[in-house]
Formats: sequence, C-alpha cells, structure tokens
Amino acid sequence: MHMPTPLPAAGAHRMIAGDDGHGMTIDRRTMTLGLLGSLLGACARAAGGQPQEAAAPPTWDDWKRRFLTKDGRVVDTGNGGISHSEGQGYGLILAEAAGDRRAFEQIWRWTETVLARRDARLFSWRFDATATPAVSDVNNATDGDLLIAWGLMRAARRWRVAKWEAASRAIRIAIASELVAAIQGRIVLLPGFQGFVSDKRTQLNPSYYVWPALDAFRAADPEGPWGDVIADGEALLAEARFGANRLPTDWIDLDPQAGVRPAEGRPARFGYDAVRVPLYLAWSGRQAPLAPFRAWWATPANRVAWVDVLSGERASEPLSAGGTAVAGLALGQALAVPAGPMDYYTMTLALLAAAARREMR
Repeated sequence: MHMPTPLPAAGAHRMIAGDDGHGMTIDRRTMTLGLLGSLLGACARAAGGQPQEAAAPPTWDDWKRRFLTKDGRVVDTGNGGISHSEGQGYGLILAEAAGDRRAFEQIWRWTETVLARRDARLFSWRFDATATPAVSDVNNATDGDLLIAWGLMRAARRWRVAKWEAASRAIRIAIASELVAAIQGRIVLLPGFQGFVSDKRTQLNPSYYVWPALDAFRAADPEGPWGDVIADGEALLAEARFGANRLPTDWIDLDPQAGVRPAEGRPARFGYDAVRVPLYLAWSGRQAPLAPFRAWWATPANRVAWVDVLSGERASEPLSAGGTAVAGLALGQALAVPAGPMDYYTMTLALLAAAARREMR
C-alpha cells in the first residue's frame, strides 16, 4: 500500500504515517506481487494467457523451512526480512492446523517475549532485526492481535492447555476494550490502538475482520461485544462495494457525510489486503457476501493482482499463487495456480486457503 495521509489527532488515536498506518515504508505485498509478476509473466504467456499449474502445492514443512527461525520468529521475505504480529498470528494458526505443537510453542514464546506490549495485552506490530531498537513502533495491528488470540484458542482446545486459553481470553478482552469503538452509530474494529480516527473520518481495513476468529470469540463470550462487531461489520462490508464489480478496496473511510467510501490518500484498489476478505468469508461459511468475488474471478482475465474499483485500471501482473488459491476457495473449485517461487505472503495465503478448505468440508 502507499503511504496514507496522516489523520489529525482525535482522542487517544492518532495516525502514524506508513503502510497499514503503523509506520511501515515498504509495501511487502506490492514487492511480492511485482516480483511474482515479472517471474510468472512468461509462464502465463506460454500457457496461452492462463497461468501454468504449480508442480506441487506448498506444505507446512516448506513454510517452516523458509520462513520460521529456530527461536520462533516468522520472517517476511517480501519485506526486507522483518517480522510482524500478523505473521506470528498466521504462524500460530498454521502450526495448530498442521498439529505441530513444537512449532506452535516456539512461535508463541517468541511472540510473547518480543512483541507483547506492557500497557495492554496487545502486541507491537513490527520487529526489524537490523534496527535499534528492533521494535521501534509499539503500535499494534488489530488483525495480528485477532489472529494471535484465535491461534491460542484453537491450540488450547486441541492440546488442552489452559494457560493458552487464558492468554487468548486476556487478548480478547484487550481487543474489546481498546480496539472496539462506537463510531458514527456503528460498532467498528479499529485497525490499531493509535491512528485511524479523526473528526473528519475513520479509516478501516475490511480484511482486518477475521470472520472465523470473530465467530469463535462470540461463541466463547456471548455477553461480549462480538455480536455487535460482527453485525455492524457485515453491514459495513455490504456498503463497501464499489464500482461496476462491487468490490471492496484495501482500505475504506467511514465519512460522517459521505458514508463508506474508498480511503482518502490510498489507491482505490481491490488488491493485496482485500484479497483476504473472501478468504475469511469462505472460511466462516458466509456464502452470500462471496457473490461479488465469485462473479469477478469467474472470468479468468480478471485474475490479476489488483484492480482499481473506480477507474477499472488493472495490474499487469497476474494474481499470485496465494491469491489464486483464495479465488479457488471462493469459487469452490481448484484453480490452476502460477508456478514459480513464493515469498512469505504468497505461500501463507495458499496455506490458509488450504486450511480453510479442509475445515469447510
């Protein structure tokens, strides 16, 4: 994503300029898909405009070997080797799905030791081993917190570890307290503790609504805010349908006058973030909201890395292997995926889509 326009301070929330609003200046997803586009373009042309099928789908062992250090840090190879709470959360979920308790324990130990904040049971979003200090931005990323809490909940139930359930509950309470907010008559999930809210607009990320996690939180705590978060989040997503193809953008603004609109200062793209929206919808069994994504991806020519929902401009590079796995999940079919190297984000999407498919059966 591009650098956002900072929002004026409002209450405890202030915008921190950078990707995802957390001070990041490198776009891992643009790097990922741009690199894949150049590598895979020849493959696509050789197949008459359609991507060639990969020789074999990625496995959990592949992911561990390439992106997980011995001490439990998940390395984002598409973004200069940094680590972030999102990646740690995905690692926990994938380790649990694979039944790999040892890897789960390593990932959780590093996450809790290095990224846990002292003021709330949330996690700093970014770690850079080349920087001093390595955690220079202590703001959280709400999707990372959701994923970590969900991963702990899943693992606690699989392996019957009470301390992981207790940790998950503490994180859920912190999310409810610090990140669930009443904005313009809606209960919304703020993308981070600091930033995103001003008198003029509130900036939200549709892909931060991890629907299967929110459903699990509601089931575990029916008296909590999760029912309202889900109901208002579903209504928000229904309004975040833009352009002729009715697709959401990576980021949206909740504007007091204009309502829900593509985020100011960012490209109006259905792209590297928003591709996770249909992943989470399918995983949670929300079939009706998948209709626009199915209609879009049903045409092979539309399987591109991103599309500007307002202008119709499209990326020249094809949808990545991970994005193609998500498209296949949404369509309910196995799609031929591009062959070639996968970095952290691409392979993670592919493995998450595979895990979702197994659990949907």
